[in-house]
Amino acid sequence: MSWETSIKDFKSYLQIERSLSNNSVQAYISDVSKFANYCIQSNLSELKITRENISEFLITLKKEDISARSQARIISSIKAFYKYLIIEDYMEYNPTELIESPKIGLKLPDTLSLIEIDKLISAIDLSSNQGERNRAILESLYSCGLRVSELVNLQLSNIHFNKGYLKVIGKGDKERLAPIGGKALKCLKTYINEVRSHQDIKKGHEDFVFLNNRGAKLTRVMIFLIIQKLAEKIGMRKKISPHTFRHSFATHLIEGGADLRAVQEMLGHESITTTEIYTHLDKDYLRSNIIQFHPRS
Repeated sequence: MSWETSIKDFKSYLQIERSLSNNSVQAYISDVSKFANYCIQSNLSELKITRENISEFLITLKKEDISARSQARIISSIKAFYKYLIIEDYMEYNPTELIESPKIGLKLPDTLSLIEIDKLISAIDLSSNQGERNRAILESLYSCGLRVSELVNLQLSNIHFNKGYLKVIGKGDKERLAPIGGKALKCLKTYINEVRSHQDIKKGHEDFVFLNNRGAKLTRVMIFLIIQKLAEKIGMRKKISPHTFRHSFATHLIEGGADLRAVQEMLGHESITTTEIYTHLDKDYLRSNIIQFHPRS
C-alpha cells in the first residue's frame, strides 16, 4: 500500500459506509493528507507509524501556530483514518490510541441582536436585481436556523407555503421539517414570483430556489460575500457569517423560553449536547443583564 492508495480507500469508506457529506469527507481527507505529507517527507509508511511519529507531527503543528481547535480536528481525522485501517485488517496496533487532543474549552458562538439583524436586512438595496433574493436569503437563514449548505441546496419542491414548513436536507442527507415564519415566507414568495420567474435558468438547476445572475444555484462562498458586504455597509465590526444567523436563531429561541428538545429538532442536531451550548450562551446573557441592572452590582 501507499499513502495515496490508503487515503483514496479511506475516502470511499467515508462516502459509502459512513455516508458523510461531501464537506465532511473533504475535511477528513484534507487533515489526513496534511499528516501524510509530513510522513512522506520523513519516509514514513502509513502502516509503520508510531505514537512518537504522531507526537512529533503535533509539535510541528504547534510551531506553525495552528490553533488548538484546528489541532483537535486534525487529531480526530488521523484517529478516524487509523481506526479505518484497523477495521480493514491493514494494522493491528493503533498508534493514535494514547494521543490526546489539546484542551480547547467552550467557545460560545457569536450572535446578532434583533436590531443588528434588522439593520443588515434594511441595508439591502431592493431596487437592484438581486435585492429581493438577498432579503429572502437573510430572512430564511434567521427564520429557520439553516446551515449555509442547506440554504444553497433548498429546492422549490421542498417549500410548503400553505403549511409554513421547509423540507431541509441536512448533514448526512438527513431530512427534517423546519418551520418558517410569515415574514420569511412572504419574502420568498416575492423573490420567486417577481424575480426568479423572469430568469433564464441553467439546465439542471430548475428546482433550486436561490440562483445567481447566470441562472445557476448560488455557492456557499457567494452567501458569505453577500453577508460580509452588508456588514461592511452598515459599519458592523463583528465578523459574521451565514452561521451567525443560525446561532442567533437558536439563542433567541432559548432566551424566549423555547424547549431545548424543540430547538434541537429545528437545528437538526443529532445530539442534544450540541444544542446545549446555547443554554450556556443564555446564562451568559442573563448574567450580563443582572450585572447591568441589579442595584447591588
